[in-house]
Amino acid sequence: MNPRRIAALGASGLLVAGICTGQERPLVAPHAKAKVICTDCHQKEKPTTAAVPDEACMVCHGDYPAMKALTKDAKPNPHASPHDPILCTECHRQHKPPVVKCLECHEGKFTFKIK
Repeated sequence: MNPRRIAALGASGLLVAGICTGQERPLVAPHAKAKVICTDCHQKEKPTTAAVPDEACMVCHGDYPAMKALTKDAKPNPHASPHDPILCTECHRQHKPPVVKCLECHEGKFTFKIK
């Protein structure tokens, strides 16, 4: 297991202690179930002022080629965009509903099921 992941799971006690519960900014169910805490993604002590770098997503989810391979059966494959790389957080916004960045310019052309 990745050392960062071990540290994240070990630090999950912070959730119970209420230090970073996410009550103001709830996480999506898979991240909450995995006991991900604020600093795991934001990589800052005060996460309210820090954007999430793509590298933080890649610790658990893999890099761009891995995501492209994982979603290879999706038509169209959102991770095989000719505009790559698109930042993970452009579509996958953890504290707000997800969006499909592609549809900003290609509205009506594609249909996506986003998580």
